Amino acid sequence: MVLLLIGHDANRAGAQLVLLHMMQLLSERGVAMRLLLGSGGELLEQYRALATVVIWPADEPHLVGPVADKVLGKLNLWQQRADREAQKRRDAVGQALGLNEVDAVLVNTVSGGRWLQRLALPDHVPVVAYLHELPMSVGLYSRPEELAYLLNRCQHLLTVSRATMQFYHTEYGVPEAKMSLFTLIDVAAIRARVAAAQAGENRPPLPYLADLPADAVVVGGCGNAEWRKGNDLFVALARMVNQPAETPVYFVWVGMPKPQKTAQPGAPTLYDELWLDVQKAGLTDRVHFIEPTPDVLRYMARFDIFLLCSREDPYPLVVLEAGLTNLPVVCFAGAGGAPELVETDGGVVVPYLDLTAMSHAIRQLANDAGRRQKQGQRLAEKIAERHQSERSMDQLMSLLKNLTYNS
Repeated sequence: MVLLLIGHDANRAGAQLVLLHMMQLLSERGVAMRLLLGSGGELLEQYRALATVVIWPADEPHLVGPVADKVLGKLNLWQQRADREAQKRRDAVGQALGLNEVDAVLVNTVSGGRWLQRLALPDHVPVVAYLHELPMSVGLYSRPEELAYLLNRCQHLLTVSRATMQFYHTEYGVPEAKMSLFTLIDVAAIRARVAAAQAGENRPPLPYLADLPADAVVVGGCGNAEWRKGNDLFVALARMVNQPAETPVYFVWVGMPKPQKTAQPGAPTLYDELWLDVQKAGLTDRVHFIEPTPDVLRYMARFDIFLLCSREDPYPLVVLEAGLTNLPVVCFAGAGGAPELVETDGGVVVPYLDLTAMSHAIRQLANDAGRRQKQGQRLAEKIAERHQSERSMDQLMSLLKNLTYNS
């Protein structure tokens, strides 16, 4: 079988790492692969070690030049020339990928719909879409016409959670029979990274955490600094948990860039805005923001509770990392797939944006070390039970063989 994979870039991020893991397992099963990307990134060489990689040529700002383009436009020749150039790019990409030899296509993320639409893919070649995105990410990373083409062209849709499946069924009318749950988590690799992070006797102490009392309860958060991740809610919860004054609970968010110092004034960053909240709430000794760092799992090793206050997260890798660090997770219902894993025994799921319920859950866990340990261990067990790569690959190979057989 020759499988064409389509990804949006080679950056070191969740969906791209899942794709790399998938390619490693496909290679072990003897599957020949071609990979089409929209752009490069840190993982490019690792991709190239496993497959022929083609990056779609970037669009040039002008067909010929700014003046010549205006002339072509006045002569009503610009579109004709543009169509010819676009066809040349399609032909070159198709030839580099060997499209006539491809048996099936797997599109990773909604962004891949852009490149699928541009390919001259024969109608009989089956397409599988592996989608990780919910409404906000769909709006950010795809165009309506590209997503519509992808959902119409694919024979089957793999989703990372029931919440994701329900979204595509409800919002886009994808039949449930055309979808199935599929996760591909490299549990062994995460365990190894967690173990390495916890075995850090000879490394320098981490900023801020080294200054906390030895028995301090630490609530951790992690992720990009953006509204979708709920950084603002993290600060609000820190205040609620620490009011009225009881045993202090410390809140640490990893992944919040500090503003760059410049001579020129500029608009306040999210860090500036949130730190002002922290100051005005009197929480400067209870809340700390850590810049993006490769030491994230070292920080996580010191957390006691993991707080996922995201407004939307399809099935976040960080929850799996927290679980395999034996941390209970507190999260919102209706915000993605994490509640499907956490349930009632791996932490606490509270109604969407119910900060009172969430602060109460955090305070209860903060006051009960035994419960934290029990729920963290159970979450780790469920991750190991439910995320077995070989079983997932059996599922994928069976799907691809059925689709190619019937095409």
